[in-house]
Amino acid sequence: MSSFSDSASSALQLITSLDAGLLTIVGRSLSVSATACAIACGLGLILGAWLGVTRFAGRGAVLTLLNTFLAVPSVVVGLVIYLLLSRTGPLGYLGWLFSFKAMVMAQAVLVLPVVTALTRQAVQDAEYLHGEQLQSLGARPLVRSLLLAWDERYALLTVVIASFGRAVSEVGAVMIVGGNIDGFTRVMTTAIALETSKGDLPLALGLGLILLSVVLLLNVLIALLRRWRERSENDAASVRQLAAPAAVRESVAVTHGVSL
Repeated sequence: MSSFSDSASSALQLITSLDAGLLTIVGRSLSVSATACAIACGLGLILGAWLGVTRFAGRGAVLTLLNTFLAVPSVVVGLVIYLLLSRTGPLGYLGWLFSFKAMVMAQAVLVLPVVTALTRQAVQDAEYLHGEQLQSLGARPLVRSLLLAWDERYALLTVVIASFGRAVSEVGAVMIVGGNIDGFTRVMTTAIALETSKGDLPLALGLGLILLSVVLLLNVLIALLRRWRERSENDAASVRQLAAPAAVRESVAVTHGVSL
């Protein structure tokens, strides 16, 4: 117990003193995850919205493959990216292996199926509710997908936040393609694994507390966003209910030729 309390005390001291090594690792980890999430969301939101509206031969097989990618282990993704970026691989000429770019690429590949699948489900549900109305107005599938995605923008913002949480907590793929090089490719998750194996528990625990705080903050943001959206929808429904009697009275007055 004393060992744990000593490690926790040292970890808090590292955090409160803004230790340079700790802050460097945290900054690099957040940069990698934010860049990967931006790339994956940019592609996944568009692709998912399109899949939620468009119907084509083989769509079921595509969705099955997409759902399969959701369960692919991160180490497998890391292995594939490693083979692609190795000297003998098709992308070896880029020289990205064991670099910031390789870690971004691995995390983007991991997050892309998550963003695409969740976006597809949200837009498809909206399509069932409003798709026929948009189609009757002449909106083609691409236009409908964009309009429905905008209509579901608050739900998709939750998808973006969740995808960042998935990226920042990943360890297997970035360990393989990044190499966990001190000062270059060491991020929070890989540093925790390394420092724990070395016995440097204060640094590992400090990074763990920061990572836990980031994940907790993301979940709080998702909860607040959901609550704000529900409140906005309830307020909009109340306004419609208050406006309905006035509209009915005006309609009756016009029908009977009465001026309001």
